[in-house]
Amino acid sequence: MSMKKFALAAVFAVAATPVMAAECSAVVESNDQMQYNTKEIVVSKACKTFDIELKHVGSMPKAAMGHNIVVSKEADVTGIATDGAAAGPDANYIKADDARVIAHTKLIGGGESDKLTLDPATLSKDDAYTFFCSFPGHIAMMKGTVKVTD
Repeated sequence: MSMKKFALAAVFAVAATPVMAAECSAVVESNDQMQYNTKEIVVSKACKTFDIELKHVGSMPKAAMGHNIVVSKEADVTGIATDGAAAGPDANYIKADDARVIAHTKLIGGGESDKLTLDPATLSKDDAYTFFCSFPGHIAMMKGTVKVTD
């Protein structure tokens, strides 16, 4: 093999090698059976921002089977859910200006979607984070872990 062909083959081999980059987004599906399709979201501190898109793949309206995603520290979940239930559906079941809420989507119904953006720089690997649905009663089945990695 000539040196030119060898060099060209080496370039193609490098180009075909996958680059290990941080995944900086996640898609979470919710349904009419009060379920998310995942129990864990992994957020890399290497990302400048991290997007979570919520898709409601069911058909029921948000008044009957609305879902959202709320991200908070694990210790704050119960308080946020309790205050959110009191805030009601017009507030997306999130108390206005609740400092315990890191990020949240709006409440959506069947066929709808929404997105939230996190700043990984504000998250600590030493803290425990959770994502959950704040629609009253849904938290029992609709929650998961937000894992922070380097």
